Amino acid sequence: MDLSVVWQGEMELTGYLEGGHTLTIDASEESGGHNKGPLPIALVAVGTAGCASLDVVSILRKKKVNFTGYECKLHVERREEHPRVFTKMHFEYIVTGTDIKRKDVERAVQLAEEKYCQAIAMMSKTAEIVHTITIIEE
Repeated sequence: MDLSVVWQGEMELTGYLEGGHTLTIDASEESGGHNKGPLPIALVAVGTAGCASLDVVSILRKKKVNFTGYECKLHVERREEHPRVFTKMHFEYIVTGTDIKRKDVERAVQLAEEKYCQAIAMMSKTAEIVHTITIIEE
């Protein structure tokens, strides 16, 4: 993976990612930025939730689980002192559909968190990884 980050002035950066994607990154106003884009640490968190989610969705599809909706909410706790690394990440996997078997979702989450998601593998070096599963029957 290759990417670059280019300073745009003040605290604003533009990230150039593979595939031609660009992303504005900025600091909060209290940190001298203008809040024009997400903080880098928020991108780490959303990237981790995205990584786990793509794995969960892929596994659910392979298992032919009849889901029509999916959401992953994430609550992150960080150290107070610098560096403010993640100390706990609580994922809430919400799956909506009909006749969803809890064991299928539990297995998909287990495989994502313990085998496939490289972001969780990295985050688990400093953070406790916990999850809950919510199934919404349509």
